[in-house]
Amino acid sequence: MSLVGLPVSRRIALAAQRAGLVSANGERAAVAAPRRTVAAPRRTVAAPRRIVALGEHVVPQPAWLRTLLAMPLEPETLYVDGVVVAVIDTEDPERVLAAAARSRDAEELARTLGHAVPVMRRPLEPSGRFALGGPADVPAAEAWLLRSLIKPSEGFMSRHVERRISLAVTRRLAPTRITPNVMTLVSVGIGLIGATFFLSGMALYQTIGALLFLTHSVLDGCDGELARLKFLESRTGAVLDFWGDNFVHVVVFACMAVGWSVAAGSAWPLVLGGITIASALVTAMLSARRFIGDGGDPAASWAARLTDALSHRDFIYVVVALAVFGKAHWFLVLTAIGTPAFLLLLLLAGGGRRTAGRP
Repeated sequence: MSLVGLPVSRRIALAAQRAGLVSANGERAAVAAPRRTVAAPRRTVAAPRRIVALGEHVVPQPAWLRTLLAMPLEPETLYVDGVVVAVIDTEDPERVLAAAARSRDAEELARTLGHAVPVMRRPLEPSGRFALGGPADVPAAEAWLLRSLIKPSEGFMSRHVERRISLAVTRRLAPTRITPNVMTLVSVGIGLIGATFFLSGMALYQTIGALLFLTHSVLDGCDGELARLKFLESRTGAVLDFWGDNFVHVVVFACMAVGWSVAAGSAWPLVLGGITIASALVTAMLSARRFIGDGGDPAASWAARLTDALSHRDFIYVVVALAVFGKAHWFLVLTAIGTPAFLLLLLLAGGGRRTAGRP
């Protein structure tokens, strides 16, 4: 059975690996036994060892598995959540793994080990997993996986417009051989083509450019979605995505400035463009580590939280609205003020984190 481009067993194995689990033989992957998936965290000590046993059609999120690894448990007690999952800290992992390999589900494992260890039945973090009952559940499971890709910090239009489109595209791309980096390059190419239309002062050309710019933004979401959905994340991909996106923005601002300067017969739009581009590049260099890495610290200062909120792409809809009237160049006035202000907030956020990190 396949789920958005990956066999279910492979998806379970990759999720377990991403969560820090290893198979019973010590490899850096989960083992797909004939009837179930059994995995244990990487450990440098022999005991106790936490064992996580999943039903063969239970699709987990890595974050959910990490929660199971971190939750406090009584040693030598089997915690069971229906037929879905069983977790135990044990000094005799071989016995548990052997019993799990012979069991159809977590309940059967509980019956097998019930004579040797206490069994506690309780919900084990019900969010973050999807139990497939059969092929009929595949569409619902795929929808669940796709919804999990939506970031809580996204802007309103990004969440309700762009993400809906990008997820639909990603769902169709997932079974293909198209990689996240290919999607990044396609997105960048469309954005650069759209930028050239802002050299014109005509509303038609500017509208075409704005719509191509919006298309770039939508497709730019697909690369990250494909990477997370198929466990293809890489630092190279993150760097390509981040700087490709910023390169498109710089070229768009440059074309706006040049087009406006030619139409007005004056150099002052180039000054606005220069301020915007310089501020945008410095901002990108300062924020690269956060956006390429974890994407923000929930305990960060007010300025850091504000900069995260202001980094949404909803501004593209302002460009579209202005372009319809042939006034997309006016957006440079906003960016010449807003981008340096954003840079200042980013510097404040960095200073707040340094202060908070002092002993």
